[in-house]
Amino acid sequence: MEVKGRFRKIKWAILFITLGIYYFTPFIRWDRGPLLPDQAVLVDFERKRGYFFFLEIWPQEVYYLAGLLIIASVALFLMNAIAGRLWCGYLCPQTVWTDLFFRVESMIEGDRRKRIALDKQPWNAEKILKKGTKHFIWLMIAWWTGGAWVLYFADAPTLVYDLATGQAAMSAYVWIGILTFTTYSLAGHMREQVCVYMCPWPRIQAALTDEHALNVTYRYDRGEPRGHLKESKKRLAEGLPAGDCIDCNQCFYACPTGVDIRKGAQLDCIQCGLCIDACDTIMTKVGKPTGLIAYDTDINIERREKGEEAVYRLIRPRTVIYTAIIAAIAGVMLYMQLNRSMTDLSVVHDRNPLYVQQSDGGFRNGYALRLLNKHNKEQAFTLSVEGMPTGTTLEVVGIHKSAADLTKDTQISLSVDADTTRSVRALVFSPAGVELPSSKPMSFKLIDSETGETTVVSDFFRAPGK
Repeated sequence: MEVKGRFRKIKWAILFITLGIYYFTPFIRWDRGPLLPDQAVLVDFERKRGYFFFLEIWPQEVYYLAGLLIIASVALFLMNAIAGRLWCGYLCPQTVWTDLFFRVESMIEGDRRKRIALDKQPWNAEKILKKGTKHFIWLMIAWWTGGAWVLYFADAPTLVYDLATGQAAMSAYVWIGILTFTTYSLAGHMREQVCVYMCPWPRIQAALTDEHALNVTYRYDRGEPRGHLKESKKRLAEGLPAGDCIDCNQCFYACPTGVDIRKGAQLDCIQCGLCIDACDTIMTKVGKPTGLIAYDTDINIERREKGEEAVYRLIRPRTVIYTAIIAAIAGVMLYMQLNRSMTDLSVVHDRNPLYVQQSDGGFRNGYALRLLNKHNKEQAFTLSVEGMPTGTTLEVVGIHKSAADLTKDTQISLSVDADTTRSVRALVFSPAGVELPSSKPMSFKLIDSETGETTVVSDFFRAPGK
């Protein structure tokens, strides 16, 4: 049935906002300077990094993604602690797209009664036209859903042109096809079956909720004993108890998963609030107060039956803990972003051989170094070795020491191209005649010659030992 009310309006508002963000975000531009993509949100496989407006995430910074996933999961727990399956009823992509598909169906085929009548009538021009139009629009929505997804992985305007002219990569067409099929199938045909049978969250949510979480609740203390309007009036005239529920079943007809909320909390209920709107509409028509179905708790029903005031505890230990976890992780991520390093250095010691003895009696260790420059221009660096005895020398294969470096045996200058990494092989030579342990702690220091930013990585110098 067509439901109208505050919760239906909230769902429409969320639908337009979330779908608007999803479909149009790839076309937002963000100037990052020359030779860099100007798409605000982009997962750039070619450059191996992700862009989100002013943020640039490298593969080495995958902890940002981990942090976001943890925040998302804890936020899901927080929503559950506040109002049950709040995510399922308003924000879940399955719910959002199902609402959109259902709206298209209602606009073309009419309300529930008209759709049932249309399904029963034989195939004719009217039925073919309505059914064909509905499925065509569904497919167009599903197609654009798949198309929008791939736009997050390439420059959106360019990819749209390439897709239209048949010049895009085959992988783009394949993914659009897969997402078109899944969106059309899940939102158009399976609908609530996904929520009831396929989604694991209802089972998890049921184990996480508590008695103070708000859930869509039939207030049986007020609604029972139920009966048709005339019957209820007759019972009241006779001095007998009569509830406000007139047994119209509109709450059942409004439910997308077919739940009769009057039977109590059920696993199939997605807490969307449409039954509340349907019931409030009927209560208004028959001149009774709204709120027969509302977000409430069983504890409050029991309290009202005892003549006590309802108690709502949105702030309680679990909601405080969840909020604190989200704030803490967000704070750590913000701190890391504000103190983000624009350079990085990784060191891997040669495994075979661990060391090589030189003709003068000294020893040589080899290391594979990977230098990272996140700046948008070529950057000069100074690489040095610390923690080794006097007389130790550093060499980088393929790089000759500058005049300034010739006076310092353990230092060498080198550069790294803009926005890239550079792999080099470093050789460290111990002085002859110096006795070393089998594993001597030492470190490589990388200094940005322009900004002074310093990165130090500890390792070991291997030798035979005593």
